[in-house]
Amino acid sequence: MKNHVYRPLIVVLCLIGLILIARIFYVPKDFGVHERGYMYGWYREGNTEDWTKVAVKYQGEDYCKGCHPDKYDSIMKTPHAIIQCENCHGPAIEHPSNPQKLAIDKSRAQCLRCHASLPYPTSGRAKIRGIDPEKHNPDIECVMCHNPHKPSLEGLK
Repeated sequence: MKNHVYRPLIVVLCLIGLILIARIFYVPKDFGVHERGYMYGWYREGNTEDWTKVAVKYQGEDYCKGCHPDKYDSIMKTPHAIIQCENCHGPAIEHPSNPQKLAIDKSRAQCLRCHASLPYPTSGRAKIRGIDPEKHNPDIECVMCHNPHKPSLEGLK
């Protein structure tokens, strides 16, 4: 081959070699190593202690169900059963100790995150009943008329 082919090839090979050498110094020795041997993934065995100190912000619906079975059972019979409690009630990171009661976002914008009509059926939200926010009671909050724990026509206040 001619020099014009060898030179770029040598440059690329040198760059790859430099990256592999730099990797030896920058990537921790236990990165990707598990009890079953080497595995790919963003895992470092020496980092597990750091992750045990991380507080989980969202607890999940099972956490809520323990103290609020009536609300949980009621909402599981509605279309809102697919939504996690903390989507509306906020993260339960320190609940029930502090605060005793979670702040609930009752704003119109909260409901419109899912219930504003989208003009295209392939959005993935086509099964969620949408409204036109400009025409459907534009000046009041949704919870003034609708009960989110009973989101159907009989759930009207």
